[in-house]
Amino acid sequence: MPAAALTPKPLPTQSTVQHPLPLDLPYAPVEKRPLPAGRPREWYLTHNRRLKAMRLAIALLDLGVHVPDQARNDTIRGAAELIGVRPPSDTTCDMVRALMRYSR
Repeated sequence: MPAAALTPKPLPTQSTVQHPLPLDLPYAPVEKRPLPAGRPREWYLTHNRRLKAMRLAIALLDLGVHVPDQARNDTIRGAAELIGVRPPSDTTCDMVRALMRYSR
C-alpha cells in the first residue's frame, strides 16, 4: 500500500499549518495620498471610517477571529490598540462586523 494512503487527510475545517502564524508586527501603514478635493465633508468621514474598518477587519482575521459573532467591541478595540490606531467608535465596530459578514 502506498505511504500516501496511510496518512490521514485533514478535515475541511482543520488547519494544515504546523505552527500558528504570528501577526506581522510592527504594523506599517501604507503611504498616504491626498484625497480628492471638492467632495462634501461627510464623504471624507465615511471614506476614512471604511478604511479604518477594513484595516481592523484584516487585523482580526490575522489574529484568528473569523466569525462576526466573535468580534465584540472590546475585541475590535484591542486589535486597534495592537496595530496602533485610535479606538474605533461603535459605528466603526458595526462596520467591521459587516465587512466580516459579507466577505463570505
